[in-house]
Amino acid sequence: MSKEIKWGVIGSGGIARRRTIPEGILKAKNAELSLVFDINEQVNAEVAKEFGAMQANDIEAVLDANIDAVYIATPACFHHDQVRTCANAGKHILCEKPLGMMVAETEEMIETCEKMGSKLGCAFMMRFVAQHAEALRLINDGKLGKPVYARAQLSCWYPPIEGAWRQEIATGGGGSLIDMGGHCIDLLEMFFGRISRVSCFINNTVHDYKSEDSAAALLFFDNGALATVDTFFCIPDKSSRNVLELYGSRGSILAKGTIGQGPAGEMIAFLEREDEGYDARQARSEDQGIVVAPEPVNTYQAEIEEFSQAIIDNRDPIIGADLGLQSQKVLAACYESARSGRAIEVA
Repeated sequence: MSKEIKWGVIGSGGIARRRTIPEGILKAKNAELSLVFDINEQVNAEVAKEFGAMQANDIEAVLDANIDAVYIATPACFHHDQVRTCANAGKHILCEKPLGMMVAETEEMIETCEKMGSKLGCAFMMRFVAQHAEALRLINDGKLGKPVYARAQLSCWYPPIEGAWRQEIATGGGGSLIDMGGHCIDLLEMFFGRISRVSCFINNTVHDYKSEDSAAALLFFDNGALATVDTFFCIPDKSSRNVLELYGSRGSILAKGTIGQGPAGEMIAFLEREDEGYDARQARSEDQGIVVAPEPVNTYQAEIEEFSQAIIDNRDPIIGADLGLQSQKVLAACYESARSGRAIEVA
């Protein structure tokens, strides 16, 4: 296998144009952009010219080209068929989340890829944030103690827009929960392990489109820890701090702005060196904590380089389809909880 993977893109507008192509594929040391496709011919022509790629007129042209991998960044309702089509054409696939609209779709996608020998990755790029990686190291080293509670928040202002696929259940699978909450849930599972039970509320608090603009979920982990995820399409961008809070029996790791598309953010750890005795006064010191500030990485570049290297090394990608399937199972349980008003076990 060549040490430079040739990439095609299906869905060249949106996140591909804003982030994944310029910051990921073009900057990756082991990747090369070959051609792009989008159903919007004008947008696709602009993207091809902007980034020096060939312009494909349909998906078949992408799959007939001499490429190794396909990045899929289309609306969620197309992922199932497009992933299977790419796999049947012998391509490796990095797909935006969610992998499928339902658990059964995701399982079919995985089955097809395994049958055809195609690697399938899910674009949870926030796992590559340098501060998240350092927080995980602290947790794995026992510095946080026994996991107790976590919170992950991601919100934005997303008013009604004609043709916006995330505002339609039929095309996005849901709203703020599946779109942004999926990242939050995946991150918390990276830190604390598998989620076994959920309780969730969704609502249209401000906007009246078909998918939810508000979601809050309570999560219960296999290890007994609890967490909440709150994600909204109806809170102004500058008002949301995109908070990440991780608490354990020996301290906490607190961050603002690390959850999101950019590398900006700050993280502080408050960690006890040894088990503390009971303090009836519950005194709080003025300890400023430990600033967690590793060398930042571009998450899109890291994502493309890791998946490309998995192809070169013929190994499973670090963020593989199994994580996409687990995410789908947790999200399905959350939506079932919101519909039924009950706590739901994750399948």
